[in-house]
Amino acid sequence: MAEKNVVTGLLMPKATAVWLVENTTLTFQQIGAFTGLHEIEVQALADEEVGRGIVGRNPLENNEITPEELAKAEKDQAYIMRLIKSDLPTIKVRAKGPRYTPVSKRADKPDAVAYILKHHPEISDAQICKLIGTTKPTIDAVRTRSHPNSANLRPRHPVDLGLCTYAEMEAAIHKGLKAAGKNSDEIQAQKGKAFENMERGDENAPKQQPVSTGFDFSNFLNKSIGGGSSQE
Repeated sequence: MAEKNVVTGLLMPKATAVWLVENTTLTFQQIGAFTGLHEIEVQALADEEVGRGIVGRNPLENNEITPEELAKAEKDQAYIMRLIKSDLPTIKVRAKGPRYTPVSKRADKPDAVAYILKHHPEISDAQICKLIGTTKPTIDAVRTRSHPNSANLRPRHPVDLGLCTYAEMEAAIHKGLKAAGKNSDEIQAQKGKAFENMERGDENAPKQQPVSTGFDFSNFLNKSIGGGSSQE
């Protein structure tokens, strides 16, 4: 695996990753190393599992890499591109602390909770609290449909809502599966195959058995995309 290059100064890493996926032959590892994103997150962007609608940003036009660097990387999959030195000050990384969520996104938390409870019952309530910065009473309210906005909740991916990163989501899934004594690689492969069959509309493909979470999410599927959300 290529050594990860810690990039400081790349203005829009996800948009840059989208452009590199669409316009180059670089591997996900190379793109992840250059943009500072996890390789899994780059693949999710390529598959449009997350970040739909992100417009690619050309690092060549924005003087972030040279054509020579890009050519070297395309010829050698082990080569990691180097960012052109910038006069901009280095971004300061804050020490870890309680997860802060902007006010504008706090109303989306119940939708993210609904998504995790529906699609990833292996993730514990404590993990959900840490992952998206919510509380156990909110999780219980969504699960038991006693949340004030239950009628309008829509399960939405927490990464798309900007509440966590794809790498953090994957880590929580694997931790939950491991705690349940399951083979995470096998289960993830099964889920991926089921997703591909769903995308192709393959009615004859074997259906994945749903895992009971003690909460009926069927009503969510009948809600229109324009459903609103309420404050947590």
